[in-house]
Amino acid sequence: MIKYKLICKDCNNLFDSWFASSKEYEKLKKKKYLNCHLCNSLMVEKTLMSPSVFTSKSEGEIKIKDDKYKKIKKTINEYQKFIKKNFNYVGENFAYEARSIHYKNKKKLKGIYGSASKEELKELREEGIEAEVIPWLKDNNN
Repeated sequence: MIKYKLICKDCNNLFDSWFASSKEYEKLKKKKYLNCHLCNSLMVEKTLMSPSVFTSKSEGEIKIKDDKYKKIKKTINEYQKFIKKNFNYVGENFAYEARSIHYKNKKKLKGIYGSASKEELKELREEGIEAEVIPWLKDNNN
């Protein structure tokens, strides 16, 4: 396993990710499977990393960071449960469905959620259609 520090070239978000090998990173990058968890951009690159040196102090800092991560992950999971319960999933048709609701004044009992590209979201906002990006965690219960 190898850990890389990655940077999103669109929003300058820095984050770490683990890969089976450097070849695995290159393979995922080539297939466009690497994206920023904040803005969903595919403009993710490796950045400089310093080696990790563990001391008793840094282990304590890791524990604090791990606790923060767990708390954030729990909050995101709670949001996801709420969204799944109260909104209709439209998949890749999010932009189309959002326009349909906006322009045809379709009154739906539930809001919608799904996937849209960065460009589609930009176009929706330019048209005055409210849409937000939220981080979405995949169900990994294995």
